[in-house]
Amino acid sequence: MKLLLENIKELVQVEDEPFDFRAGKEMATVKTIKNAYIIIRDEIIEDFGPMSALKDRYRDDDLLIEIDCSNRLVYPSFCDSHTHLVYPAPREKEFVDRIKGLTYEEIAKNGGGILNTAKRLHEMSEAELYNDAMHRVIEVIKMGTGAIEIKSGYGLNVEDELKMLRVNRWIRETAPICVRSTFLGAHAIPLEYKNNPSKYVDIIINEMIPQVVAEDLADYIDVFCDKGFFSVEDTERILMAGIKHGLRPKIHANELGLTGGVQVGVKYNALSVDHLEFIGKEEIEALKDTETMPTVLPGAAFFLGMKLSPVREMIDAGLPIALASDYNPGSSPSGNMSLISAMGCIKYKMLPEEVINATTINSAYAMGLHESYGTIARGKIANMFITSEMPGIEYLPYSYGSNLVETVILNGEVQSF
Repeated sequence: MKLLLENIKELVQVEDEPFDFRAGKEMATVKTIKNAYIIIRDEIIEDFGPMSALKDRYRDDDLLIEIDCSNRLVYPSFCDSHTHLVYPAPREKEFVDRIKGLTYEEIAKNGGGILNTAKRLHEMSEAELYNDAMHRVIEVIKMGTGAIEIKSGYGLNVEDELKMLRVNRWIRETAPICVRSTFLGAHAIPLEYKNNPSKYVDIIINEMIPQVVAEDLADYIDVFCDKGFFSVEDTERILMAGIKHGLRPKIHANELGLTGGVQVGVKYNALSVDHLEFIGKEEIEALKDTETMPTVLPGAAFFLGMKLSPVREMIDAGLPIALASDYNPGSSPSGNMSLISAMGCIKYKMLPEEVINATTINSAYAMGLHESYGTIARGKIANMFITSEMPGIEYLPYSYGSNLVETVILNGEVQSF
């Protein structure tokens, strides 16, 4: 099977020479081709270029399906490198609590937040969690996401953490989207271990990690290293155990304070450090010239009314930035990456080109997927979307309230919903 997308007004994020991510001033660089075509064979991008270079031989194949993209743009699919998409129920009551003035930490102390979701998750079966989550998976696919990381962390005991990760695997096996699974047993400290968190850390290290690895349920290991959650010392213990079992670290870092999460992430070669509302010169210096991707979650900061990560300062210092949705029931109940792109421009003063890099190739890197996803490149997986009619790349973040994704192609196949 071959697809020909022709008369593309602008083909966005084209890659001729492979690169891992864009950083600093290079984040403002996005290569595009106007009046373009792209050829897809099976699930792979075979060729692309200006319409003037399209050869007639491409049209001789009886199995060729042609799609006219006149006045439309074609983008590589969004890569969403931080979600908690498998969860049991929304938390709209806490939304009202915040309107009334309670903070995220106060809600958590009152038994809300992550612990509330963990209680509900315990009562649900894998099938119920899967069916619920698949509605959200289809939702984000329709909005242009083609690769996604799903974290556990609402189980907080051996049985329920494994249950979440098995649901992640089920989604990976049945959904057209590319899924990466991250073990986040260290998402919160259960109430019964509130006065002895090191004992819960022992359970993570001695019971959870070995079983997660034995069933091949996770690609990465994550820790919420922050004020009121896991200390740097406990984080180091968990990461060392994960690395010993072949799990590369990722870190929830510096959402609530300057707590050392960035530095411990860099120390253990974390693939990404995520949130970063609190970040100073020491954290920026620690991240320079490393393999760790700083990842900002605009939806969470917006929804919780938190201070914003200093993205402009980080880019000007030469760092790369990835943007992700943090889709979860308590602090970011949306997986709309077009909206995240708009927030990047409006709230963080990122250029449209910087936002494109942050939501495609850089976020693909933050999942270890940059060699196959994140750009329009020969030999990469054909995950992309066709927009509705629009004037140019500035229009997508400008039209923050609209879903301008008209056609979704995943693994070389047009998706129907």
